[in-house]
Amino acid sequence: MTAANESAYDFDRVVDRHGTWCTQWDYVEDRFGVPDLLPFTISDMDFETAPEVLDALRARLGHGVLGYSRWRHDDFLSAVTHWFATRYDTVVDPGSIVYGPSVIYQVAQLLRLWSAPGDGVVVHTPAYDAFPKTIAAQGRELRPCPVGDFTELERLLALPDTSVLLLCSPHNPTGHVWTAAELERTAELCARHGVAVISDEIHADLAHRPHLPWARFGSGRWAVVTSASKSFNIPALTGSYGIVGDARSRDAYLRQLKEADGLSSPAVLSVVGHIAAYRAGGAWLDALRSYVAGNLRMVEGRLAAAFPELDWQPPQAGYLAWIDLRPLGVDDDALQRELIERERVAIMPGTSYGAPGHVRLNVGCPRSKAVAGTEALIRAVRRTAKARS
Repeated sequence: MTAANESAYDFDRVVDRHGTWCTQWDYVEDRFGVPDLLPFTISDMDFETAPEVLDALRARLGHGVLGYSRWRHDDFLSAVTHWFATRYDTVVDPGSIVYGPSVIYQVAQLLRLWSAPGDGVVVHTPAYDAFPKTIAAQGRELRPCPVGDFTELERLLALPDTSVLLLCSPHNPTGHVWTAAELERTAELCARHGVAVISDEIHADLAHRPHLPWARFGSGRWAVVTSASKSFNIPALTGSYGIVGDARSRDAYLRQLKEADGLSSPAVLSVVGHIAAYRAGGAWLDALRSYVAGNLRMVEGRLAAAFPELDWQPPQAGYLAWIDLRPLGVDDDALQRELIERERVAIMPGTSYGAPGHVRLNVGCPRSKAVAGTEALIRAVRRTAKARS
């Protein structure tokens, strides 16, 4: 990975997001039932995006005309292929790229293409909370498989009505970065049992160790779905893209996008943002990842001092600290009451991902806020822990 120069950017600067229709700050009451909590919740960050992205957006707005647009042009496609070539040493055929308004939209469309109602969709658990909802909404059956359990993975893939593996790579919420051996074994199992693979790689650019795209391993029916939205903190622009391995599936996907859903004209600012990020934003991203890694080391140090029995290690990717509190015997409901009512912070409970006894702490923020959240969590855990020795 490229050496980072954090000092070139002021990630310590606090940006007030109140009053900007911000999901994390302005609408925290929707999920936690209480307004005005300090939030460490939805996976966006409290940093301004890369200056190169902002400059490109300002320039496009300066043109003044915001009419219908296209994504199927060399400026966008070559930016994507350039990113994969330079970041991941992976060759991507520009003809294999498709566009979508969001990664979850693409997941839903590909599930419709590659499975039938009632079919099984394998997902590693704990699972990103949008996956079960999307699978259920398509009338498919979620088949959970613990991360790293290849015996159970093979059993599930071998079921005659299992049609799709929905892979999260890197994995959310655990932050696990799949190794080459793990991906090769997964690819072999899916090929053996005729299971299609949808690989959600939206957290890839924030991996703290080398990420390997599924595009290197896929055969038959497969797709990578991703976006610059997580890594460059531009989800409000909307927009994502995919790499779909076979032409028939690409054509069917694009027909659905254009003819059934009327989405042939993309959000032009998303296209502009992606191009600028992938062509000019690499140095900012490297500095961001380094800063986030510092936040995670801070969490590690403070948790180790407070609760050495946890032996917590930072995730291999991203800015989401997935913390297993089960060794402390913490009651989930009691902990959430302490966090919300006494500490006035919002931290995602593991139950949202099917994993009681865990929390997911978002430290994609200035260090001062990350410290405040970590210390609030420590205080709340101390008051609710039952298994301290």
